[in-house]
Order: sequence, then C-alpha cells, then structure tokens
Amino acid sequence: METKDVILELRTKKGMSQEELAEKVFVTRQAVSRWENGETTPNTETLKLLSKLFDVSINTLLGAPQKLICQCCGMPLEDSNISREKDGFFNEEYCKWCYADGEYMYSDMDDLIEVCVKNMISEEHSEEEIRSYLKATLPKLDYWRQYDSLGGNGAFEEFKKILIEEINALNIEGMPKLTGLNALVGSYINLEYRLPSGRTVKFLDDNITYLGNQLASEYGGNRCFGIAANMEFILICTYEENGENPELVVYKKR
Repeated sequence: METKDVILELRTKKGMSQEELAEKVFVTRQAVSRWENGETTPNTETLKLLSKLFDVSINTLLGAPQKLICQCCGMPLEDSNISREKDGFFNEEYCKWCYADGEYMYSDMDDLIEVCVKNMISEEHSEEEIRSYLKATLPKLDYWRQYDSLGGNGAFEEFKKILIEEINALNIEGMPKLTGLNALVGSYINLEYRLPSGRTVKFLDDNITYLGNQLASEYGGNRCFGIAANMEFILICTYEENGENPELVVYKKR
C-alpha cells in the first residue's frame, strides 16, 4: 500500500473526518486531502504525530518500504514489537526488549547473546550456530557500532550534548535554541536540494540513522528548520509543510 492509501484506511477505521484528523495533527483539512490524493506526504514531525495517533509505525504509514530490524539484537521489527519512547512515540530503531521506557537494556554484548541464544535454539539451528551467527552479526548493528566508537551509552549522551552546543553556537538567524536530538532514519529526512546550477542533490544516506530535530522558525510562517548531524557533519536546512521547497542553510564538516 502507498502512504495515501494507508492514511485513508487508518482514518476511516477511526471513524474520523479529514477535518478531525487535521485538527489532531495540527494541519489543514486541505493538507490531509493532499495526502490522501497522493499529492504530498506528511513531514517527519507530522508522521510522528500520525504514528502515535493511529498506533502504527512510521514505516507502516509509508507503506512499509523498509524491512526494519532492531539495531541492538537484529530481530525483525513489526508494529507489535517496536520500542517506544517515554512519551509514547515509536522508536523504530529497536525492539521493545532492547529499549524500554527510554533506556537501553544492554551494555554488554555477551549478555545479550546469552539471552538471544536461549530464545532462538530450535531443531533447525543449534546453540553453536546461533551463537556464531550473533557474534558475527551484532557488531555490525548501529547500536554496537556507536557504543564501541563512543565508549558506552554515557559517552553517547555526552556526545549529543556537545553536538547541541556546536549547533547552537552557529547562531543561525531565526532558529530557536536546540535542546534535544532524536534518532532519525535517513530515508525520512533525506530532502532533495536544488543547486544554483539547477541540478538537484541529496546529502544524506537513506540507510543511515542520524541525530536530528525540527524547529519552528522564530519568525513564524510555514517554514521550519530541519537539523541532521552525526560524528562527521552538521546539516541545517529550512523547508515548508511536508518538506516542500527545502533550502540548505549550513553543511559543516566537524
């Protein structure tokens, strides 16, 4: 299913009118109509609100274009086992057993392997096979890659704090002070920018998770600031509703 069909089906199941849905997610009825006609898709922040309202993942709202796996244990993710943040929003990076109530459950890979082995042993796969598979697979997942490079979850939080300070130090006109960064999948925020030459370009990787956020402009209007960053760069842009007419403000190597 396409996003337009998913939203229409979920809205209908809820018995909501387009006006009622628009009010719930702070957009106009015309915006909802454009989603359901396939003219536009909701922006990242609106997708989060729709996800919470309908109790489905953003991946489901987008027509399940990706086969999600937990970036800690490697388990395939479905709406029934995806983790949630403390505010009830889905965290589509982890299963509910590896990330619960805003906390990571594992800091030792060997502990996780022991838990997984007990639950994965079957007639088809022996303990030795499963253990070997996990030892080869887990180090490639985002959680353990970041954990190793940053020296643990405490260091990761410190890194986010430093990154926020760097972004605020840019003093971008009209952009409010940044207070938090969230994990954002590249495919959801990888906007296409038009260069002065007329050529269009994307700066992000659809398959990588970034730290980012969306902030309303201090000048009002319908343009927002979008932030995406990692250990290598900081990207800040502005755009209109549904990510339309994006303009690059800053792309800074760290």
